[in-house]
Amino acid sequence: MRRGHGRLRAHRARPPHHARGRDVRDRRRDVALSRRTVLVYHPDESREYARLIRPPRGRVTLHVASKPDDATAVIADVEAIYAWKFPSTLYQHAPRLCWLQVMGAGVDWALVPELPAHVTVTRAPGIFGPWMAEYILAWALRVTQRMATYLEAQRERRWVGHVLPERIEGKTLAIVGLGDVGRTIARAARAAGMRVIGVSRSGRHVAGVTRVYPARDLHRALREADFVVLTVPLTPETRGMIGERELRAMRSSAWLMNVARGPVVDDRALVRALERHDIAGAVLDVFDEEPLPAEHPLWRAPNAIITPHISGPSTPAEIAPVFNDNLARFVAGRRLRHVVDRDRGY
Repeated sequence: MRRGHGRLRAHRARPPHHARGRDVRDRRRDVALSRRTVLVYHPDESREYARLIRPPRGRVTLHVASKPDDATAVIADVEAIYAWKFPSTLYQHAPRLCWLQVMGAGVDWALVPELPAHVTVTRAPGIFGPWMAEYILAWALRVTQRMATYLEAQRERRWVGHVLPERIEGKTLAIVGLGDVGRTIARAARAAGMRVIGVSRSGRHVAGVTRVYPARDLHRALREADFVVLTVPLTPETRGMIGERELRAMRSSAWLMNVARGPVVDDRALVRALERHDIAGAVLDVFDEEPLPAEHPLWRAPNAIITPHISGPSTPAEIAPVFNDNLARFVAGRRLRHVVDRDRGY
């Protein structure tokens, strides 16, 4: 103790030099232990996705891979994966993995037996619906505006003034699957003046949808529709849900549009329905096998329109905010958003 300015003040003892050095090392160790290791994986665009990541400063170690071998080199330390179609064989080598953020619209590729049950899977809602809504309306307008007829006539230099287009307004669009994507399509279709009905597991009312049928009443919705749009996730319940009976339930003037997953439709039954003209046509963006083999009969089926799985593209700039929000939550130990129910498959 010493006297200063009329009062006693305590001297704070300084730790010995070796103790101060140990404290610094401990703090550095604590910081190192708090860092989270993240792997970005995409076969074609891994660096583009990684470039837009905004990790909390000093809290994330980031690895980037586009091939399984590259991922294998770091997988043992990885706690989070941001990926599209990550190789399932590598999960067994990832003992620290606890979070998988899916880049695409579908999560069926991620929900494999190899993925440990404790790993949280998150999706990216709000990204793909607008893309798919534009896709659906574009092809529906192609039908009602008779574009195929006019283009064929142009190639043949024929004037077909007797063939008139139809209004899309008033046509009935049935959406099978009223999740995030289905509801976005419903809003766009309503804005175009279409009558929108839907099918969901529960049959509960959805704003902007005239009527929602429970899944058991699928055929009732099919009989009403001019266009049937499939947006359901691929689960054991939805695999093959559109088969011979369902296609026969549709109007002969109706079009089937699949932006869900290929196995939702029995493609052999679909080819037969198109050949028999049981339905007017089909717009197909997803298939059992992709790329669709050149010898597949769908290529030659009448009024089958094939697109190469482009209705809901995953773009780095659009999905980055979703991932960055969850990454900040992950580092802070907070609850993640957009968690997939692994039992339901979506």
